[in-house]
Amino acid sequence: MAPVQRHRRRWLVPAAHLQRRQIGLMIVFAGLILALIAGSLYVQVFDPEGYRDRTGQDRIDLPASRGEIADRNGTPMALSQPAVNIVADPATVATNGGTWEQMSLGARLRAKAGPGIIAGIVSAFLGGDFNDYYAGLTRVTNADGEPNRYALLYPQVMDYYEQQVDEAIDRLGYVGIASQSSPLRTYPNGSTAANVVGYLTTSEELVAQGKYPMVGAEGVEQSFNTQLAGVDGYGKFEVSGYGRIPTGDNVVVEPVEGQSYQLTIDLPLQLMQDQLLAQAVADNQARGGMAITMAVETGEVLAMSVNPVFDSNNLTPTPVEDQGNRAIRYSYEPGSVQKLLTVAAVIDQGLADQGTHLEVPGHLNAGGAIISDAFSHGTMRMTTAGVIGRSSNIGAVLLARQSSKSALIDYMHSFGLGAATGVGLPREELGLVPDANMTDQERDMMAFGQGISVTAIQEAAAVNAIANGGVYIQPTIVKAATNAAGQEVDMPTAQTHRVVSEETSTQVLNMMESVVALNPGSLDIPGYRTAAKSGTAQAAGPNGAGYNGTGSGWVMSYLGVAPAEDPQILTYVVIDYPQATTTGTAAAAPVAESVLSLALSRYGVPPSTTPSSNLPVDW
Repeated sequence: MAPVQRHRRRWLVPAAHLQRRQIGLMIVFAGLILALIAGSLYVQVFDPEGYRDRTGQDRIDLPASRGEIADRNGTPMALSQPAVNIVADPATVATNGGTWEQMSLGARLRAKAGPGIIAGIVSAFLGGDFNDYYAGLTRVTNADGEPNRYALLYPQVMDYYEQQVDEAIDRLGYVGIASQSSPLRTYPNGSTAANVVGYLTTSEELVAQGKYPMVGAEGVEQSFNTQLAGVDGYGKFEVSGYGRIPTGDNVVVEPVEGQSYQLTIDLPLQLMQDQLLAQAVADNQARGGMAITMAVETGEVLAMSVNPVFDSNNLTPTPVEDQGNRAIRYSYEPGSVQKLLTVAAVIDQGLADQGTHLEVPGHLNAGGAIISDAFSHGTMRMTTAGVIGRSSNIGAVLLARQSSKSALIDYMHSFGLGAATGVGLPREELGLVPDANMTDQERDMMAFGQGISVTAIQEAAAVNAIANGGVYIQPTIVKAATNAAGQEVDMPTAQTHRVVSEETSTQVLNMMESVVALNPGSLDIPGYRTAAKSGTAQAAGPNGAGYNGTGSGWVMSYLGVAPAEDPQILTYVVIDYPQATTTGTAAAAPVAESVLSLALSRYGVPPSTTPSSNLPVDW
């Protein structure tokens, strides 16, 4: 009991202080009640003619409902509840809508009392500080001396409470208060897919104009903000002291409701991928990570995970740099996953095939730099399949040297590197691809994934082209859109183009099976042939510190595809700056294996019926 008593004592308020606070509150409420009674009596008894003779125009907002966002199964990801900002026109409040020179003494006195009565009503119904409301209502000019026509009194009030405030003010004959649509946006899944969905915030540009509408920030909320928001309507009505004038000049413009979007994201799969990625980041003591799972034949993104995460409902505890989407905005050197693109380009030109014989030395000079493999060896007789299976940097360089620089660069661009994918999310990074005038050393480094930078979505889409029979298909995050009537809205068709031949695609997939064969257990999914490639790239430190400078580290990755003979699902996992492991296979393969296994089962992909390719890796 003692600990409980001590805890309670910390919150005790001295009796004298509590009594003074209660007396103060009673005085405030008593003053408020007297002000309301006095205002009402003055209007109805001492100056009824002035009240009845008041005419003007009343405007009400007719807010458009913001469209919903749902996953591919129809599960809500973003919903709106109607709410409004209570706003004031202080210049109008100051004269209660009249012209000062033409107003009677009674009307002037009523106008003088207006800010206090309105502030009292708002604080009585909604809480908050009376003095703050009063200060906003009595600030009748801006810094430039122009009339102040906008003051936000209370943001995002549910309609029911706003109506109570409006009716109380209207009963006493006061004008200059209005409401503007500002819906409360809720995200039922919290941090799950928050990087894809985004959130709402106020626009700095609009705030500078004295306006406070909520706009999309990050994710689909930002990409399709205009379509989701719709167009607010309004009503204008002539009014007198008796209310609206039915035969007056009344105008109603109906709102155009926002469109709703169904994403390609599969929330259950996304949730599992989020959890697996978070566990891998923790286990490897990493800075963060990314994971993308795609449907190979359609380019649909089934899950796009990032870590650290944020909650769209509550951004406060999350640093600003973690409130975006690293999978489309963080560029890095991809390491050995890039060898797949290098080898595909060389094979597609007819300069090699999966069985080409190579003599791979233990070291190779590249413009003064010495290139070596992750494992020590003397001269080895590898096939091209062996180069991929063993992830030989030297072998990849020897193959790249068979091609012209311009041809290699053309293939990299055709694979989608160096350009935004157009996945449907805002502010994509472009990455960096060397130009055709690159040095020999730059070409050699690019061959095994350094000296070139990509985003996770770029690299996933590029390898997806190999898995998709050599055809690049633009990754997409939006599956469908509908208007308020439930009618489907036309969406842009995903762009496709052939990068390499189907034969080249098959050969590269066969070589990716060698990766799994030479690393038993790395992508072991019972019943399925699997193809994979790991990546380990040393990341340069900030401000050109170099690969061994302060802040440098490693970016490790693993890409898996299944079934290898007819790819349906691709998963790409990136672990950023891990401290507890040394290879992409160790850091990222467990996530890829688990997610692929879940996806294959979830989408009913039939098991493999043909044997693995079992290509020779030596000669």
